[in-house]
Amino acid sequence: MIGHLPIATTALALPFATALVLRWRKKRAAHLVWFALGILCYGLGTALEATITLRGSSIALVKAWYVAGALLGAWPLSQGTAYLLFRRRTATTLAALVLPLVGLGTLLVILSPVDESRLAPDRPSAAILTWTSARAFAPLINGYAALLLVGGAVVSARRFARSGDAPQRAAGNALIAVGALLPAIGGSIARRGEVEALYVTEFFGLALIAAGYLLCIRAPAAELDGT
Repeated sequence: MIGHLPIATTALALPFATALVLRWRKKRAAHLVWFALGILCYGLGTALEATITLRGSSIALVKAWYVAGALLGAWPLSQGTAYLLFRRRTATTLAALVLPLVGLGTLLVILSPVDESRLAPDRPSAAILTWTSARAFAPLINGYAALLLVGGAVVSARRFARSGDAPQRAAGNALIAVGALLPAIGGSIARRGEVEALYVTEFFGLALIAAGYLLCIRAPAAELDGT
């Protein structure tokens, strides 16, 4: 049953990304574009997990899963937070600095030879990549993403909580912070071969992020802080 959980995560990601795109069309805020892209990558990663569970694994599927999940899963979401926390020029500079790392990491994953004996029939694993350099970029990119995404949500939640006039947005940003942290925890466990932990944390992490987002945009006199 846990192996089929990515199907539910993908089903949640698609309408969430659509809602973000619709909100961007209304607000025209740069951070919403990044948030929508992040949720789409999140959903693409879980869709590939679901495909591997239902149809079987392959080298191409595992490499695509690693790029979508490990390299692109959190980075666009964190860039959205950067556009909320910093001036537009600063956020754009950060994106320009990290983008080459994402591109190089993706290229190395694509080109990396693989150990087919490590290819499991019904679950993805980065252990098939024989180039250690191909897996070296994910911790750097995800560390940057965690600092911005989780840190930004926590800072926003604390600011709203201290002001005393936006408890709903404070709670929403707290949920976003916890939701963003869960897949990182699951990913660290998955590196030991227990990919089911990643499936669980991905689902509940996205559910918490979506719940936090809804709380923020439905708060009285809601602004775009943290959403």
